[in-house]
Amino acid sequence: MANIREIQSRINSVKDTMKITNAMYMISSSKLTQARKKLADTEPYFYALQGEISRILRHLPELHHSYFNKRENIPAEERKIGSIVITADKGLAGAYNHNIVKLEEEILSKPGQHKLFVVGELGRHYFAKKDVDTNFRYTVQKPTMHRARDISAVILDQFNNHELDEVYVVYTRMENAVQSEAEVLKLLPLERGDFGEMKMPLNMYREEIELNPSPMDVMNSIVPSYINGMIYGCLVEAYASEHNARMMAMKSATDSAQDLIKDLSILYNRARQAAITQEITEVCAGARAQQKKS
Repeated sequence: MANIREIQSRINSVKDTMKITNAMYMISSSKLTQARKKLADTEPYFYALQGEISRILRHLPELHHSYFNKRENIPAEERKIGSIVITADKGLAGAYNHNIVKLEEEILSKPGQHKLFVVGELGRHYFAKKDVDTNFRYTVQKPTMHRARDISAVILDQFNNHELDEVYVVYTRMENAVQSEAEVLKLLPLERGDFGEMKMPLNMYREEIELNPSPMDVMNSIVPSYINGMIYGCLVEAYASEHNARMMAMKSATDSAQDLIKDLSILYNRARQAAITQEITEVCAGARAQQKKS
């Protein structure tokens, strides 16, 4: 059996670790709340943009725009596919980063010329040997609208210049407070079907619309803002999911530490009892030896 000092030292070490995991849990909880509030505050604006695009397409079904061009004449092997991969800057978040990497590996296994735009240090380290845009260096901490605009400007510029034919976002979306799901979102080209199934209020006035200076100019203005909103939403969702995953990982670590302390406390008490029993035995043996001498 381990001696008392070793057990006591291990208990103190586990307690120190438990303080760290509990503090990380509290920090992630605070950041998660802030991220969800950010998303809730901005979602109505981007849903309105999506509604306007849907409205334009509904009134002008014959409208053909470059952002909806699937470029079907390009063979699968020659298609330039871009992926915005949103990972964390650090670990200690369970399987969060692993799930993102696994999804992106599935995309890379498909035919085409792949290019990566990685957000997050862990993803950059993992995909360092792939075709990663080295000028695209963003942190996932505290996502902002300004950062989303910078990212969307790069993506839209390359898509319009035919440097990219398809663009995907690989990120983690929060299903609820205890479940997050890594998923792939197609960013470009846009799909008409994504706008045709919007549920409009029954009492909404379906008036005629007039687009100035032209429908194409209006779409050129609205779509980049919509793409920017989608990227911002993915950044915030990923940020919230990361801290949700870290909360769950830290809670599990804290619970395990508490269980380990209980087990070590039992060992400590047994060791103390054994030491006390041994001391009593030695005292009794000494007393008997003294009695025999006298």
